[in-house]
Amino acid sequence: MERVYDKKKIAVYIAESRYRDVLVSLDIDFYVIKYEKGELVCSPFQDELLFQIVEQGSINIYFIRNDGTRYSLSNAAEGSFLGDMDIFYPKNSSIYAEAAQSAVCISCSIEKHKEILLSDNEFLKLICSSLSAKIGALTNKDAAPASLTERVISYMKYKCSDGTLKGVEQSAFHLHCSARQLQRILNQCEAAGLVRKLGKGTYKLVFY
Repeated sequence: MERVYDKKKIAVYIAESRYRDVLVSLDIDFYVIKYEKGELVCSPFQDELLFQIVEQGSINIYFIRNDGTRYSLSNAAEGSFLGDMDIFYPKNSSIYAEAAQSAVCISCSIEKHKEILLSDNEFLKLICSSLSAKIGALTNKDAAPASLTERVISYMKYKCSDGTLKGVEQSAFHLHCSARQLQRILNQCEAAGLVRKLGKGTYKLVFY
């Protein structure tokens, strides 16, 4: 990830944005963030809430359920907004956004500029349009099918502190499988080098 604060470079991105008129009218310190493919654009682990406009590339947005199931929310292409819901609601602890390819976003701090954002009618019209489109898209979405192995890996990565699963029986309950099934998967993952056993019933993702 690279943050660009050069005002001249930022001005070029704003001038080329489809939302140029609204962005120019806002008295906000915008900057640009460049993401590499696979980087998390936003996640529950990030402290700073950002409003971002995708100017180049695309972003995959997904929700991780407690059983490790990955639920695809949307693909944010050029012109899409990220962080629009965070302006109004507390941050969701299970929503992630990941760069599907190299991406460039015009960004600003929500906390620092929230009052300005909420008081601008033209900006709010854009947000309403964005949220309406997202809600409409969700009606045709469903959880992506996943094998138990995939769910275990997702569960450890997104739901376990530091990628460490503690307690096979308790974890099996959340994953909706038997403790025997989970233990078999963990043994297979350990043999494949995906996880490392730290102690009885305790496993850590190697690539976390």
